Amino acid sequence: MYIIIVGGGRLGYYLLKALLREGHEVLVLEKDPRICKTITDELGGVCFRGDGCEAATLAEVGTGRADMFVAVTGDDEDNLVACQVAKHKHNVPRTIARLRNPTNAVLFKKLGIDVTVNTTDLIIEAIEHEVPTHPVTQLLTLDEQGLIIVDVTIPARSAVIGKMVKDIILPTDAKLALIIPSKGSAHVPVAHTIVQPGDQIIAITPSQFKDELKKALLSP
Repeated sequence: MYIIIVGGGRLGYYLLKALLREGHEVLVLEKDPRICKTITDELGGVCFRGDGCEAATLAEVGTGRADMFVAVTGDDEDNLVACQVAKHKHNVPRTIARLRNPTNAVLFKKLGIDVTVNTTDLIIEAIEHEVPTHPVTQLLTLDEQGLIIVDVTIPARSAVIGKMVKDIILPTDAKLALIIPSKGSAHVPVAHTIVQPGDQIIAITPSQFKDELKKALLSP
């Protein structure tokens, strides 16, 4: 699957790494040359310096053959415009836009954006600073599916430490999507991945099972 991500910030970076590990063809569009260089130095030629709102830029990176287009910049208007251009000028079948202001969700839906993802400045700050007093941070809400994406930091007292992922009892339909260890690079967990103290886990769960997920991963 060819996926284009507009915005190479923290969220775009994590999405890029996770999707690459899943074997997808992924390209990030980023206007800031410093961010683009950082991504290129680490991951190779997967970042294109350009404005994801411009039709010419999207044409240059082959948006017409993209299966999915995800706009996760910090500006709702830019995300809307980028998705609109991708959908209506390049016929991308699936568009996803990040929202900083949840009140824009209705407008985005009316204008044809397939999925909107709500987030806030406070959540982004929590991701970047990894506040230790908040072991479970809700990052994103996938409106259509009733799912949430949460960030869980595993404390030293947790009962899951030393266990394989396959042996951890999770709530119905909950999945561990990404593990970011305290040392080393982020990776997608497999059945035999062993959980370590300090692991930062990005998980997906039905919203009603958030507390159960917290109990499963944090309880001593």
